[in-house]
Amino acid sequence: MSSPKVIFGFHAVGVRIKTAPKSVLEVLFDASRRDARMKQFIARAQEAGVRLVEADSLRIAKLAGSHGHQGVAARVEPTAQIHSLDELLEGLEEAGTVPLLLVLDGVTDPHNLGACLRVADGAGAHAVIAPKDHAAGINATVAKVASGAAETVPYFMVTNLARTMNELKERSIWCVGTSDDAPGTIYQSDLKRPLALVLGAEGDGMRQLTRKTCDELVSIPMAGAVESLNVSVASGVCLYEAMRQRSD
Repeated sequence: MSSPKVIFGFHAVGVRIKTAPKSVLEVLFDASRRDARMKQFIARAQEAGVRLVEADSLRIAKLAGSHGHQGVAARVEPTAQIHSLDELLEGLEEAGTVPLLLVLDGVTDPHNLGACLRVADGAGAHAVIAPKDHAAGINATVAKVASGAAETVPYFMVTNLARTMNELKERSIWCVGTSDDAPGTIYQSDLKRPLALVLGAEGDGMRQLTRKTCDELVSIPMAGAVESLNVSVASGVCLYEAMRQRSD
């Protein structure tokens, strides 16, 4: 059995309480903070039946190993991790769930990756997929920007992205890529089907092989002078359009 670990900050601890309350051994909170945010946090923790321990800021900083803890830290047991994309997809199939995946080609900025994970969590995406080369891995910066989503959204780094996309297609998952010169827009595409949304980094966009492997290319309409969106913003536009269509 793995030993407990420590997470800290309102977002990270709040997400763990929401998604896996039984894994939370105890939450230390700064008793001197009596602001609305802390009161709301404590109320949610009490509602979830989590053990709360009053502590001062210094004790929490020692536990967290950081002074940026916002007055909240938790000792938690590791949650069960999905170890492969195949395992995830088989689980979705067994549950009768329509897959929604985000594929990132060439996103090397950890801030962008963190923001993509956060928006993927918000829109209910089941996983984020990226190539092992020319992509950011999960580090402290990614985890902080992701605000807890680095723990809730599986992130699979694959050896060959085009091959993985072809494997998705064999499972009847439709691969939709974004491109400025695509004939149709994201709003004209059927996103209710089993889906992988494929986005490239700013500037270079998707690599040619990735682009060719997509089943369909769509654009995001741009009404102003700016030619393209940041990849995390573009991910949000696409994922939330998929979420909107699926909720109709």
